[in-house]
Amino acid sequence: MPRSVNAVASRARRKKVLKLAKGNFGSRGNVWTVAKNTVEKGLTYAYRDRKNKKRQFRSLWIQRINAAARTYGMTYSEFMGKVNAKGIALNRKVLADLAMNHPKAFEKVVKTVK
Repeated sequence: MPRSVNAVASRARRKKVLKLAKGNFGSRGNVWTVAKNTVEKGLTYAYRDRKNKKRQFRSLWIQRINAAARTYGMTYSEFMGKVNAKGIALNRKVLADLAMNHPKAFEKVVKTVK
């Protein structure tokens, strides 16, 4: 009996990978073996950087809160310690937004914790 290779599924799999590789330079976008490697590596980076994005944003928020708190004579750790002690339920994202876009509101938070 002859071997069946299921060309329909093979073609679909290749098309899926080549679609993901679309827009890459040169053979990376249209040669199956090269595109397969490119897509695999790209998906690995995408997975890794979805995690890194969270880290980087938290770091950015901390820097912004620190800069704003220092204008009122407090360090970041002092400020966050007092915010938590007072039971103020604002996370770093919100505090950083207040510090950047609503300085009056941030000043009220600082006065509350002092």
